[in-house]
Amino acid sequence: MNLIVGAVILFGCVLGGYVLHGGRLGALYQPTELLIIAGGAFGAFFIAHPISVIKSAFGGVVKLLKGSSYKKERYMELLALLYALFSKIRKDGLIALEADIEEPEKSPIFSKYPSVLADHHALEFICDYFRMMVGGSMNAFELENLMDAELEVHHHEAHTPVSAIQGAADALPAFGIVAAVLGVVITMAAIAGPPEELGHKIGAALVGTMLGILLSYGLVGPIAISLNYQMEEEAKYYLCIKTCIIAYLNGYAPQVAVEFGRKVLFSNVRPSFLELEEHVKQKK
Repeated sequence: MNLIVGAVILFGCVLGGYVLHGGRLGALYQPTELLIIAGGAFGAFFIAHPISVIKSAFGGVVKLLKGSSYKKERYMELLALLYALFSKIRKDGLIALEADIEEPEKSPIFSKYPSVLADHHALEFICDYFRMMVGGSMNAFELENLMDAELEVHHHEAHTPVSAIQGAADALPAFGIVAAVLGVVITMAAIAGPPEELGHKIGAALVGTMLGILLSYGLVGPIAISLNYQMEEEAKYYLCIKTCIIAYLNGYAPQVAVEFGRKVLFSNVRPSFLELEEHVKQKK
């Protein structure tokens, strides 16, 4: 939603100010300039990155249009799920959890938390480490090191599309210059023409420069920054899982272990102690 609202404000203010200053919108309609800039930037983007990164970049833009899914309620569901899993281990032992983590879709515990079930990667992350706990071959320190290594890889993969989009934003002003230079070449070829024709061609060339800068700093660059915030929210979700599991392995009670996870959340989505306690009671 922010992407759409921001784009409306951006182009509304820029074009509105131009019109109020006496400009004609028709003079800005230069589809060939846009073709050179956008097409050139996309071609360079396609050359620079593998298909997987290109798909992730466009997928990230689609997620921006939908808005962030990492709300307070989602974190509360995650913490309540971890509390339920820890409580079952404490009551019935680790082996009792085996059926739940092998087929979480059929588990009566996981079925209470649809937002976690819908997140395939987070679900796999949780189940994998609970499997290791059931296996009993790793201590808390070794498990934490393994989690850190996996989260580092995940963090790197998540930020690759962000870097790719930022690279495209950085390239757009240069392609705007390319479009302007080509416009000047066309102008010079028609130097013997009437002044009105020359003025139109020079104006078109300048529109190319303007478009490159506007798209870079007004749209594509901010998209990369917004995607980075989205990736940070996702990373915090995984950090919450890791913190809770490690706290429980270090001997803390289920309620205290999820409190460790609650404390690492961003303040704008962190539930209060009483909110989380009430939510856990409702789920029980």
